[in-house]
Amino acid sequence: MQDTRGLLLAVEHPPLRRAGLEILQANLGYLCNQRCTHCHVNAGPHRTELMDAETVDLLLEVIERRQVQTLDLTGGAPELNPHFRSLVRRARALGVHVIDRCNLTVLLEPGQEDCAEFLADQGVHIVASLPCYIEENVDGQRGAGVYNRSIEGLQRLNRLGYGLGQDAELQLDLVYNPQGPHLPPPQDELQRDYQVQLRERFGIRFNRLLTITNLPIARFGAVLLAQGQFHSYMDLLREAHVPANLAGVMCRTTVSVDYRGYLYDCDFNQMLNMPMGDAGTGNETATGRHLNDLLEDEFRGAPIAVAGHCYACSAGQGSSCGGALDAAA
Repeated sequence: MQDTRGLLLAVEHPPLRRAGLEILQANLGYLCNQRCTHCHVNAGPHRTELMDAETVDLLLEVIERRQVQTLDLTGGAPELNPHFRSLVRRARALGVHVIDRCNLTVLLEPGQEDCAEFLADQGVHIVASLPCYIEENVDGQRGAGVYNRSIEGLQRLNRLGYGLGQDAELQLDLVYNPQGPHLPPPQDELQRDYQVQLRERFGIRFNRLLTITNLPIARFGAVLLAQGQFHSYMDLLREAHVPANLAGVMCRTTVSVDYRGYLYDCDFNQMLNMPMGDAGTGNETATGRHLNDLLEDEFRGAPIAVAGHCYACSAGQGSSCGGALDAAA
């Protein structure tokens, strides 16, 4: 698979510095029951990298020491990590807001039949991937049969009380990714389309739709290179750059943690091997900072490692793990 890392490091991006730590986004491993074409972590059924119990303990120690408000769990499919449920229970016992970035179909996997009930019992905020409300588009991006299984997963969550209104205790958000080298459409307009289509066709309700721009890295980056679209996509991102979006990008208040406990300014930098503290040098041998370091310092004011892919977060309406930046504002 062709790698876009060198091309991205050659692109300058406006400098950024960290603010206060609010969110720990922990990647529990690359094991997943799906293998999506846009996946920026190259996750799949044959990956074996998983966060171990010792690192989970250290993660919780940091949360308590730093009084972290939100624990955002990603993968792969985070639910497939054998320590997932213990981590969720212990974090919720500390009063932490827990987000599970769920691909929906994992809720139907053997051994996960009670996972939806567990998430509801723990009051976990679910952010669920559904890159389109049209079956052909979803299956084309995520694999045959994924759409219907995703709909079944959403219906199961609705029956448990998820997504039934803005004041509902159990929050269910959906995530949209473009199907190709394009910026997402306006988030509010697309959310209304999703709400109408899913409610009328399947009786499904959810709280918010989050639009996330595809970054030119990993599988998606390799596809762009193979199809000769990498440079035109980078031009699109740079031309759509909105300087005001830089104030709200997720890397300013979020620390991304890989399955080994190493720290990155965001999940995308993690996949590009740009460790926190690298400050954009592109040193492939750098191991960077670890959770142990975060016990001593939250690195407020530290420079953020940036490169060309960062324009995906500042382009247009902006993009973060919480959706469009101007919509959030």
